[in-house]
Amino acid sequence: MIESLLVANRGEIARRIIRTAKRLGVRAIAVHSEVDAGLPFVTEADEAVCVGPASPAQSYRNAEAILAAARSTGAQAIHPGYGFLSENAEFARAVEAGGLIWVGPRADAIDAMGDKINARNLMAAAGVPVAPGTTDPAADLDEAVAAAAEIGYPVMVKAAAGGGGMGMGVATDEAAMRTEYDKVRSFAERMFGDGSVLIERYFPRVRHVEVQILGLADGRVVALGERECSVQRRNQKLVEESPSPAVSPELRSRFLAAAVRAGEAVKYRNAGTVECLLDPTTGEFFFLEMNTRLQVEHPVTELVYGIDLVEEQLRVAAGLAPTFDPDALTPRGHAIELRINAEDPKRFLPGPGSITTWVEPTGEGVRVDSGYVAGNTVTPFYDSLMAKLVVSGKDRAEALDRARSAVAEFQLAGPKNNLAFFAELLENQEFQAGEYDTGIVSRMR
Repeated sequence: MIESLLVANRGEIARRIIRTAKRLGVRAIAVHSEVDAGLPFVTEADEAVCVGPASPAQSYRNAEAILAAARSTGAQAIHPGYGFLSENAEFARAVEAGGLIWVGPRADAIDAMGDKINARNLMAAAGVPVAPGTTDPAADLDEAVAAAAEIGYPVMVKAAAGGGGMGMGVATDEAAMRTEYDKVRSFAERMFGDGSVLIERYFPRVRHVEVQILGLADGRVVALGERECSVQRRNQKLVEESPSPAVSPELRSRFLAAAVRAGEAVKYRNAGTVECLLDPTTGEFFFLEMNTRLQVEHPVTELVYGIDLVEEQLRVAAGLAPTFDPDALTPRGHAIELRINAEDPKRFLPGPGSITTWVEPTGEGVRVDSGYVAGNTVTPFYDSLMAKLVVSGKDRAEALDRARSAVAEFQLAGPKNNLAFFAELLENQEFQAGEYDTGIVSRMR
């Protein structure tokens, strides 16, 4: 096993990785910005290094500062968490060039999946279903308009280099297409340094279902079930659950087989996620993208399969066999994750601030992965995620009951928060019945 691990991230995911590292006897090293010095992940690490001021570009995305911290602390490996540098192929190469172990997929797999158009084409060649769309970037507005006319409206206009629900727009006709193309392209150039735009079919009523894959040290790729991620605002997830209430055993078999083919197509190693769109009426599903990292919502898979995905990541990176039998994976029960964000529960606008009250719910089947405690401050410099409230039960009904109780028991004051939204969602008939899609939040508002 790896002996020392630098966690190149912050907040709840850094704290969660550190927890597993320390359980395994691995020396855990945190890096942090100046404003994060007092957060739990810093104090809980065995060692911590300040890598710069609040701006992510000068701290958590500062590859040179992070590599310098690894050298100065004698770290053997780097775990990037999610976001920041986690899907940066050049950083992965730099880590390995520096003689360190990269806890993630190979850099060429990150490259292959980082461009949505290239990823679509690779998946189509591997026999993974893809939605109708362009096989090359739309070179200009006229080409984009022509492509949309051929595909048929409505269409999704997407940044080819984007991710995390950013850099996307929907066009219902040519006039909207002209507006969205310019908007997405300028956003993509500003955020990703790449203005390439993809046009593909937009499905107004669709579910977002993803499959957790793990590329093992021996070269095999295994699928650890699916997660339903259809409760979203601004194309970003708020709730995830496993298994999906929309997926039958027959459909699940097709989903998992397609996800394994996707991983095998790029010789995938370590943890990754194959995201798909599911038409609940026809049972058709289409490849959306592959996230070449650990997902925010990985805890629901952990609870259903009884494994620690971070431990499995470390084992793969160290060339070790998994703790489980890949040929005897058996899911049990149901798990639901609610993302507790510092945002108002109506318009979902960020609302950072100092935490005056923070009392987490407890009890059977309740897990909280948090990045803060009372007395900390949620600053405006980073994502608004404060904690993940994860519940599990023998079935979905029990998990829903535990979610209602846990939301009611969670005491949080100071920053704005979305606990009231979750209380409303858990009483929503669509959600209770499991018959919801990606439009559920807009229908609630």
